[in-house]
Amino acid sequence: MYKQKQDVKDYIIDQLASDVGLDQHISDLHHYLLNEDYFIIGYYQAEQWLKKDNGSIFEAIETIREYEQSNFGQVSTNNDTYNLFTRFHNEYLNEDKRDLLISSLKGE
Repeated sequence: MYKQKQDVKDYIIDQLASDVGLDQHISDLHHYLLNEDYFIIGYYQAEQWLKKDNGSIFEAIETIREYEQSNFGQVSTNNDTYNLFTRFHNEYLNEDKRDLLISSLKGE
């Protein structure tokens, strides 16, 4: 994931060079640098970006899972709803799948 890390660093550098976050409280800097503009737009562009360095979407998910486990002692992104979305990621949404996802989101 070297190229992805470098892309993020370059993006932050560009944001800073463009005075993003200037005159704002430094504890909020991450918000101004990373949340007020789009780094990647759309699922396709995000998927292609994640595949750099011969990576995969699932490699990124595993990296996030490991980060959450080591920093927070639990994994919050890997829940039933997430598992359903992952299971259906290459499929079309039909009424049955929609109902399963809605039920999972509602906690039923």
